[in-house]
Amino acid sequence: MIGRLEGMLLEKSPPALLLDVAGVGYEIEASMQTHFRLPERGKKVVLYTHQVIREDAHLLFGFSEKQERDVFRILIKANGVGPKLALSILSSLEVKELVRSVHDGDINRLVKVPGVGKKTAERLLVELRDRLETWNLNVDAADFSLDGGVLSASASSPAQDVRLEAEQALIALGYKPADASKVLIQAEKTLEGQALTVESLLKVALKSMAAR
Repeated sequence: MIGRLEGMLLEKSPPALLLDVAGVGYEIEASMQTHFRLPERGKKVVLYTHQVIREDAHLLFGFSEKQERDVFRILIKANGVGPKLALSILSSLEVKELVRSVHDGDINRLVKVPGVGKKTAERLLVELRDRLETWNLNVDAADFSLDGGVLSASASSPAQDVRLEAEQALIALGYKPADASKVLIQAEKTLEGQALTVESLLKVALKSMAAR
């Protein structure tokens, strides 16, 4: 089981990334919250990983903090929740937001996550309540650094390419193409005058989706 990787960030194409570890390239799917905290390409990063072994593939899921990986592992133990849906949940909600939603029994917050219907949300509230009962709501993942230094934003690219990549990322997380396109257009208006990056667009888009 591969539990931790340290290496150079070669590619970012949310939710996927490519990490060079001693000359070996590891393809990893990361939560959007982790993507928001990634440094620019060519920088060193440390990721906590969870490996899923299937007959047709060996999959790696990566997280900037061990705590986020721990929640991922709790989620995939819940009935009807696989790695893809767990990643979607952690992409839409920060750890502290998910914990607060479970503590408060906030079903409306959970059903806004793509792939989470009312029955799944109700089941999650029941199954996660005891497992997350002692978790600290004050933990702020934004305080953590991936490489011990200040994280720099990803370099901007032409706006059309940035929006296309952001749209593909939302679709990969389970959002409908029409919804993804609509919310990204609004995100661009919100960020008007600022240098657009995939991460900045997705951050605004996901907050907008959660607020609906």
